[in-house]
Amino acid sequence: MSGGTPRVRVVDLAERYALVVIVVAMMLFFTLYGPTADVFASSANVQSVLGNQAVVATAALAAMIPLVGGQFDVSVGAVLGMAAIVAADATSNGWPVTAACVLAVALASVVGLVNGLLVAYVGVNSFITTLAAGTLIGGLVSLYTSNATIVTGIPESITRFGSAVWLGLPAVVWVVLLVALVLAVVVDRTVHGRRLVSAGVNPAAARLVGIDVSRVVVMSFVSSAALAGVAGVLLLARTGTGNPQVGNGYTLAALSAAFLGATALRPGQFNVVGTLLGVLFVAVSVNGLTLAGAQDWVDPVFNGAALMLAVAVSTGLGRVRSRGTPPTRSDRSTTQESTT
Repeated sequence: MSGGTPRVRVVDLAERYALVVIVVAMMLFFTLYGPTADVFASSANVQSVLGNQAVVATAALAAMIPLVGGQFDVSVGAVLGMAAIVAADATSNGWPVTAACVLAVALASVVGLVNGLLVAYVGVNSFITTLAAGTLIGGLVSLYTSNATIVTGIPESITRFGSAVWLGLPAVVWVVLLVALVLAVVVDRTVHGRRLVSAGVNPAAARLVGIDVSRVVVMSFVSSAALAGVAGVLLLARTGTGNPQVGNGYTLAALSAAFLGATALRPGQFNVVGTLLGVLFVAVSVNGLTLAGAQDWVDPVFNGAALMLAVAVSTGLGRVRSRGTPPTRSDRSTTQESTT
């Protein structure tokens, strides 16, 4: 917590934990509210919500990586959908499950590599690059599948994993928690992660201290796409089908969660725990409203409104905190370690 007067400390606490308080308050409300009380807190509903949000959470973590480095990746949903189709098609044609999943993640990584090279070395805007890539991928997937959903030949072992429950939580949730743990360690505890943060905060200064910003940017897009590929595999495990129409729908939800995460715990900074909290906030809100009788339009409207608000708040917090903030001890150590 930052120093200063009690008022400053209170404001700092409010910034960090407001989203946590809101999520807890909404959980309590829907647990006690008459129309949703009987279902919302039931183990079946909790497992269903968490399991269904595993794909969104993984996609949100994927979208967060380039954002930490100051870039956008709006092809996350398209890459996710492509990976699901690749894994579904490969397994339905006799590929071993593991090989099919590796192929899906590898092809996703290739997309990330192309995006990263265009952004880092050609100088194309990341939003435009990934928007074009996502549109191209969506078209190619539609061409390959003729817009037909792959429903036959997919091994039961995949769907069995997607619906399995381990220690009270869906198995896919444990995958998300593992991914989140690894990503948090990489971003917060490794030299590469600190270089990524430095490149996002001030790329010119990062270059002056010897950081290869272009390489860092490329790796962020490759990592993002690979993780989107993992999300695609999880989608296949949850649904048991390869639907060419569903991928792009995850982009908005992923970005909403990532930007919401930048308003919590570390205001103005994209972070892993905050991103997962953003996913939980949207999931709890939409699930509770749906159980209360809200119509289908609630999900996209809520995601769009959350993204708009989160972008405004996180951008504002980032600008306020970047004005005249002296380098901290951790900042100085980051710069020193980045040059090693």
